[in-house]
Amino acid sequence: MTTPSNTTTFQPRTVTCPSCSGPSLYSSDNIYRPFCSARCKNHDLGAWANEDFRLPAVVTRESDEADEMLQGPERLH
Repeated sequence: MTTPSNTTTFQPRTVTCPSCSGPSLYSSDNIYRPFCSARCKNHDLGAWANEDFRLPAVVTRESDEADEMLQGPERLH
């Protein structure tokens, strides 16, 4: 009598590199995943360091009033 094997083999997927849009192997064998190379990974890190990935701030009247209240009497000097 044989017992079924519970080992499952996963096929690595090819995904799009977020930096260059080229193909990237999404596997534990790719130490740069989800990027395709060290260059793309470092390029993305540099973009974060330069604050290229930002959300625009929306200034409202209420936030201006709150800033004035927080600054208090020092603002009068």
